[in-house]
Order: sequence, then structure tokens, then C-alpha cells
Amino acid sequence: MVLSLISIWVSDDDLLDPLLLSSVMGFDPISSCIGPDPAVLSERWALVALFEKTLELQLSQVFSWSFPICYYFICSSMNYCIIMVYRLSSLLVVFMAAAISIASEDKEIYVVHMDKAKTTALDNILGDSKKWYEVVMDSITELSAEEDGGEEASAPELLYTYETAITGFAARLSNRQLEALNKVDGFLSAVPDEMLSLQTTHSPQFLGLKFGEGLLTSRNLANDVIIGFVDSGIWPEHASFKDGGMKRPVPSRWKGVCEEGTRFTAKNCNMKLIGARAYYKGYEAAAGKIDETVDFRSARDSQGHGTHTASTAAGQMIDGASLFGMAKGVAAGMSSTARIAEYKACYSRGCASSDILAAIDQAVSDGLMSFQHGVFVAAAAGNSGPSSSTVVNAAPWMMTVAASTMDRSFPAIVNLGRAIAKYCSSGTLSPALVKGKIVVCERGINGGVEKGQEVEKAGGAGMLLLNTASQARGIPLLPLFSKGQCSASPAPVMASFSSRGPALKEPYVIKPDVTAPGVNILAAWPPTVSPSKIKSDNRSVLFNVISGTSMSCPHVGGLAAILKEAHKEWSPAAIKSALMTTAYTLDNKKAPISDMRPNSPSATPFAYGSGHVDPEKASKPGLIYDITYVDYLYYLCSLNYSSSQMATISRGNFSCPTYTVLQTGDLNYPSFAVLFKRNSENNSAICKRTVTNVGYPRTAYVAQVHEPEGVPIIVKPKVLKFRRAGQKLSYEVRFADSGKKSNSSDPSFGSLVWVSIKYTVRSPIAVTWK
Repeated sequence: MVLSLISIWVSDDDLLDPLLLSSVMGFDPISSCIGPDPAVLSERWALVALFEKTLELQLSQVFSWSFPICYYFICSSMNYCIIMVYRLSSLLVVFMAAAISIASEDKEIYVVHMDKAKTTALDNILGDSKKWYEVVMDSITELSAEEDGGEEASAPELLYTYETAITGFAARLSNRQLEALNKVDGFLSAVPDEMLSLQTTHSPQFLGLKFGEGLLTSRNLANDVIIGFVDSGIWPEHASFKDGGMKRPVPSRWKGVCEEGTRFTAKNCNMKLIGARAYYKGYEAAAGKIDETVDFRSARDSQGHGTHTASTAAGQMIDGASLFGMAKGVAAGMSSTARIAEYKACYSRGCASSDILAAIDQAVSDGLMSFQHGVFVAAAAGNSGPSSSTVVNAAPWMMTVAASTMDRSFPAIVNLGRAIAKYCSSGTLSPALVKGKIVVCERGINGGVEKGQEVEKAGGAGMLLLNTASQARGIPLLPLFSKGQCSASPAPVMASFSSRGPALKEPYVIKPDVTAPGVNILAAWPPTVSPSKIKSDNRSVLFNVISGTSMSCPHVGGLAAILKEAHKEWSPAAIKSALMTTAYTLDNKKAPISDMRPNSPSATPFAYGSGHVDPEKASKPGLIYDITYVDYLYYLCSLNYSSSQMATISRGNFSCPTYTVLQTGDLNYPSFAVLFKRNSENNSAICKRTVTNVGYPRTAYVAQVHEPEGVPIIVKPKVLKFRRAGQKLSYEVRFADSGKKSNSSDPSFGSLVWVSIKYTVRSPIAVTWK
């Protein structure tokens, strides 16, 4: 069905976890914020709530991550939705714009969050005379004038109002006007707007998927799915977005439009691309008016990333796709039959959070999101590897995806001379020596793309960039590549750039959760954007190859959507569990998955989580570990969230129990992360789990334990006997520290495997001494 990096389902009776939404919206609990509740301010958390059947975000605090993100929403005809969040940091197309402070003179742009109940009540009182936000603007002006001794001040500049996905507005406010907000009834928080910088032909086969078989049968692909993208736009004329063969009408729930703008008209939309909008008020307030000679005030893509991700998720099947003859084959999105709605909010200097929120708010109004069936979240692990504890998006309600290779490579044999041109920096290459030759350059001084430019300027025929194992990345400069072939090399191999665990802020679960193809992924590209994105590069391509965890996550999101269609009764946690417990840890040579990280011949769960996804096996996992919204609330209680935080998160209908001690390790997660104190003689832990039988009605599972070094394990009971489908059985795992590694800083790994006649249900174990 759908390809995503983040997907979310919420049932009619559940509230959407605010921290889940904080991750989707790109908020991190490490920023300062303005809000009326000091207790909330001191904890610095994003707080969100969801009314039944209505997405109603109430953020009392919002925080911007220091890395780039974009958001994607998917809905099917059954009101089932996926939100996709991409950490936009490819290795071949890197946008390094730093966070830009959004300020103008003494005013700054703020995203303001209001109490929905208060604004609704105000609208009811006002009737048709005014809107609630107009009254708020007037109140801010009057209150700030009083603070200034009655002096007349310029009115706040309103950019957006948010009334669907969240309740609030974006406005340019002075310090006085910001202070005046605290006196406005219904005010929750105000956060400075921030500019966030922007961070396949073979992968379906590598994943074991075959069109017309298994998960990719017409039954699982026939539904009318709509995927919404908040990204850098789309190139609508690309063959990946043609509507050939799409005979069914656009779903009646769709209320979106195809907005006209620079080089974009309603005619650019079709039965495939059914909607397109652009949001740039926040961007232009920060970076100035868009230069329409290099970008577009429309949904048209001028950077390539949006086109690439959209086609990866939902592109039509295109025969003969390649980049300079490389990776030639049939390019198809994981959900090639899905519709696309594009919401552009990212431009040359980044993505303003106020624009992103406006795009999301509109997507909800357009009918793209109906959270009646729950929300599944998959997120990129990040591209900051191979160092430890670099993983991001580590909350337990998110499926964190690492990146690894496929069994396809682009080998080329080059006979080298003795000379090396060192760094190939500006002015260091002699045309007399370089012309017509392949030049070998070392890393350093300047970027790889710039080195290639220097070689090209000097008349070189090509460039080879010398890398260490941790630096290995592709650069589309000069064509020194073969067409690509399925190699005899081991695969998958963990990419060196893929971020690693353990997570710094959420070490209570193993992160990342799984790995998926994220190296050399071919997808659609705007013909006006060069593959290297360098001005002097005049080449035009229809497909480009990009690497990164933002390429691996769409694969997992798409698999989650297909699994949801195959098992409509499964919750988001059940789908996550199925993908995790059926993942494999041996490569195609039956050896442990290896790692490009130096001095790490074999990868660990802190690199790949539970392993590499296996979608066909995930469709028949045998057992699942389910998690409810209340389970997540108890988990937050175990982290000692304050009563005010919990009340806000749960809309006031939940409080942490005082009659029992909650343990973080009791979250019904499909893996085990155990934290021991270093140099302690009494380390032990007990983790409780409950599994649901989704396999044979009458069956038994036997526990097989592979103990981490220095950690004896006892499982009770050792046998689980099921009498019917859907039956739930519980067990506990006791971990003890033998003392062999208590003085070590190195983690120890193992696994717990439940084995039946047909199924194998595996959970990794990671023990860390701190």
C-alpha cells in the first residue's frame, strides 16, 4: 500500500500520545519555551492531546530538533492513515543550511498554541461578527499598549491560523506583545519559528516482494490510498506521477485542490497527483522573498528531494529507469497505485516550522487524515553514524529505521598510476597533467563535489575519492561507474553513516528498531536539478541515486501500510512487533550482518535493532507484542512525569497510579534493553511481557535464550501453550549480573526466541553498564 518514514494509527477510543506527535512535528524537549505553567516549563516537554475521531493537537510546548525533517500523511479509503516524517539528510544531496533565527528588527515570528475549548467558546459568542483569532490579535495589541504606557504600537502581523490539526496561529510579535499573550484567556504556549534545513529499481526484490504474489497481491494494492507529502515540492510532469491505468475516481473524501502558482497550474494535477499546495509565508518572513529564478512560489520542486521521496513512496512503475545507465530496471514506489497530494513547505534555505504546521493543518482539512484506525510511526535513525549514541527519533512509540546496503553494487576496475593529487582543492590541479586522466583525490579541505568540479575544470576524465571505511559515500560527479549488478558480496551491510544506539534520551528500549535498504536508492528527479546540485553541473537526469536513513524509512512505512491492509485488525504496535520479531540478522551468505564501521566486522542491535525487515515473514509472525495508549502513559509515569504533565497529556482523565511501582522495562516492547550500574554487585532486572497468538489456534512455544556475556537469564514460564487465536499469555524475564562485565563500558548482546513448529519469534537483548 503505502511507503512511509512515519506512519500513525489512532483508534476511536484512544488519545494520540503527545510525545509521539512531538516527534512527528519535529519537537525535542531541550529548547526553551514560553508558557503559562511553570511546572510544564521546567520539564520542557511537548504536550499534545487528541479528541476522539478528531485530530486536535494542543501543544503547550513545541521544540525544534537540530536536524531536518519533513512530514508525510497517508490515508486509505477506509479512513486509515499514515503520517510520514523524513529526516532530510541524504548523502548525495545534502542541504547544509544551518538553523536560521527568524527575526525582523524587534519582532520575531512565533507559533502560538491556544486552548481549543476556549477558542470554540469564543467563536460561539462572536457568531459571524468576528473570528477568535481576530479578538486575540486585538487583545494582544491593547494589552501590549497598556504595558507601554498607552503608546500606540504596531499591530501583530498574522501569518497563519491553525484550526484543524492544531489550534493556534503564527504571527510576528514584539517582546511586549509576546508578554501580553500570557494574559490572554486560552493561551497555552508560544515558540519561536525556526528554519529547519533539508537533511527504487531493486529494493522490492531485495525485500523479497514480488508483484502479484504474497503481500503485493491485487487485494492488498487495490485500495484507494492517498499519500500526502510535506517536502520541497514535486515535478508533476515526471513519468512517475502520470495517471495511466488509474481509472477509479478520486475518493469522495478528498477536499483538496491543485493551487496555481509559479509554473504550476491545475492542469498539472491528474488522477495520480490529486492535490498540490505551497506554503512560504514563514519562509519569506525569515529569508526574504523567494527568488523565482531559482525556486518556485508553487508546489513545483526546485531541489529534488520532494520528487525523490514521493516517487519512492508512490511512484508509478517505470521501465528502463537508471542514472547514467546505473541501476537500470523497473522503478516503482512501494505503493505504486496510491494517489499523491503535495504540500510544499521547504525551499532553498530550509523549511519554516510555521509553514510546515500550516501544511499539516490544511492536509487535515483536505480530508487526508482521519485517525479512526490508529497511527503507526516510522522514523529515520539519522545519518550521524558510525559513532555510538547518535540515533535520533528514539521514542518507543516510533519505529526507528537504520540504513543498510542491498545485494546490488556498481563495481568498476581502474588501473592507477603512482601520482595522487592530494586534496584537489581550488587551483591545485595542472591541466597539463590532469587532462584526459582519472584523478585520485583524498578527503579534506573541501567537499567531494567541489573536488570533482576542480577535476572537471582541469579537463580530467573522472575522479576517485579515497575514503576510510567510515567515510564511504557515493558522489554523482563524473561517470566512473558500471551499470550496476547483483553482486556476490555479502548483503545487507550496515551503512557507516547510519546512526547508532544506545539512545541518549530514551535508553530504555533498543534503538534503532530495524534496518532497511537505504544505500544507493534510485528514484525520480526533476530534470532541471543536476544530480550533484552544483551550479556548474549542467547535466539533466530523470532519476537520481541517493543514500540515507530517509531512504530506508519509506520502505518500512510502505511495508507497514501493506501489513495493515493484510491485517486490518492489527494495531500500530502489532505491526511494529511483526516487523521486528521476524527481522533477520544473517546476510545472504548466512553470516552475521556486517558493519562498515571501522573495527566492527559484525553489526550489533545498536546498529540494526532487531535486524533487517522481512515483509513476507512479518505478515505471518505467529506472536505479537501489543501496546495500547494507556501502556505508553504508564511508561511515561515510570519516567517520573509530573502530575501536571500527565494531566495535560491525557486531557485530565489520567493520573499515574500511586499504589504500585512502575518499571520502564515493563513496557510491552518487542526487544529488551537492560541498564545496569557499573561497579555494582547487586545488578538485576525483571521485565514482563505479554504476547498475543496470531498464528495457529492451538500451538505451543518454547523459549530459547542466547545469554549476553556476563548476564544469566531465567524465563518463566519456559513454555507458552495457546488454545485459541487471539489468546494472550504473559511471561517474565529475569536478568542478573554475574560480575564479569560490571567494570566494562562495552554493552553485551543476546536474544530471546520463542519457537513453535512453524514460527520463530525473536527479540534482541542489549545490556549496558552505566
